[in-house]
Amino acid sequence: MRRTIRTIEDVLTMLDARFDAEADRWTDRGAAWWDDFYTDRGRSVPFFRPDPDESLVAWHEDGLLEVPDGGRALDIGCGPGRNSVWLAGRGYEVDALDLSPAAIDWGGERAAEADVTVNFVRGNAFEWPMNKGAYDLVYDSGCFHHLPPHRRISYRTLVERALKPGGNFGLACFAAGAMGSDTPDEDLYREGRLSGGLAYSDDDLRAIFGWMREVELRRMLQKPHGSGRFGESFLWAGLFRN
Repeated sequence: MRRTIRTIEDVLTMLDARFDAEADRWTDRGAAWWDDFYTDRGRSVPFFRPDPDESLVAWHEDGLLEVPDGGRALDIGCGPGRNSVWLAGRGYEVDALDLSPAAIDWGGERAAEADVTVNFVRGNAFEWPMNKGAYDLVYDSGCFHHLPPHRRISYRTLVERALKPGGNFGLACFAAGAMGSDTPDEDLYREGRLSGGLAYSDDDLRAIFGWMREVELRRMLQKPHGSGRFGESFLWAGLFRN
């Protein structure tokens, strides 16, 4: 008989196993799954385009980020780096994290083409070493909704540690009724699957991130190919201030 549960992280790791078939989406095993996803760059995936999120651009242009060009930014689950490269082009010092080496390589190529510097890192954001309050902006476009419910605890710890006082947290995630699974949290553990991502209502997001001040929470604006901005109406766009 073994008694292996000694810490909160032990409990969270145990719960990870309830979703073993999909744990590749957020654990270190994810490199292979996401590498397969990013291998064919010509796939008709909306966020494969190099365009930054329309909401991120709007917040910057409207002065809602309240960060002068040249602040520090952390891009969680950066993928091929479309938002990271855009932020670097506005003077931000950017750390961009993703589980997939293929995504990181693609992002590096985009940064070189744009003649900007981004610190692309293949790694797990939950294990990323950082000084407390290191970032003016933490941004996540499409990572949060792939986490199982218990990893929201880890996620809050990450964001709390990363943000400076007065720093901003930006999010794009699946909207309930439009994209992703609407299955209640408790039923997810009974079923043992996340169905490709979880949907959230605006009330859900306000409750989860209510320890910060809401600056704006709205549906992302739909943007056509060629507009220079990424926008899909099935996503929430949320900005919160620490």
